[in-house]
This record gives sequence, structure tokens and C-alpha cells, in this order.
Amino acid sequence: MELTIRVAGSFDFSLHPDFQRAYQNFSPSPKCYSVDLSETSYLDSAALGMLLLLRDHCYGDGSRAEAQRVELVNPRPHVANILAASNFDRIFTIR
Repeated sequence: MELTIRVAGSFDFSLHPDFQRAYQNFSPSPKCYSVDLSETSYLDSAALGMLLLLRDHCYGDGSRAEAQRVELVNPRPHVANILAASNFDRIFTIR
């Protein structure tokens, strides 16, 4: 199962509760979490932190046999530049 989370407009701290609710409490857990950034016009440091929290959620405490994948898909050029400048291309699959 794959879960896609679409972020439209500004991806900032105001989305924190909604973003967190979007990926928590799934049973069974998705094998892949895909964050669709095609409609994201702005990304700030809080959004980067939320992406790291999603990654931590997927890796859990390390006791899971297999960690779920997190992919960031279709970022606009400006958003892709922010992700690259933050070295998120080394942490996440960006396609």
C-alpha cells in the first residue's frame, strides 16, 4: 500500500497538525509514503522538519524488520532548489 500526501500552497508550520494526521494511525502501515509537492509554492524550515518527522515515523525505533520508503515527488524548481540546498536529496528519494 502507498500513501500519497499532497501539499498545496505554502508548506509551513501552519500545516503541522494536518500533515501529521495525514500519515499517523494507519493499519497496516503503508510500504511507501509519497509527498506530492507539485502544487507546493513555498517551503520553509518547519516543513523540512515535518518531512524529517515523517521519516522518523517510518523508521520508528529501529525494531521494524523493514522501514517504509518516503519519496518526495514532483517538486517545482524553487522547492527542488530548497530541498537540494538542505541536502534532502541525500536523505529522501526525490523524483
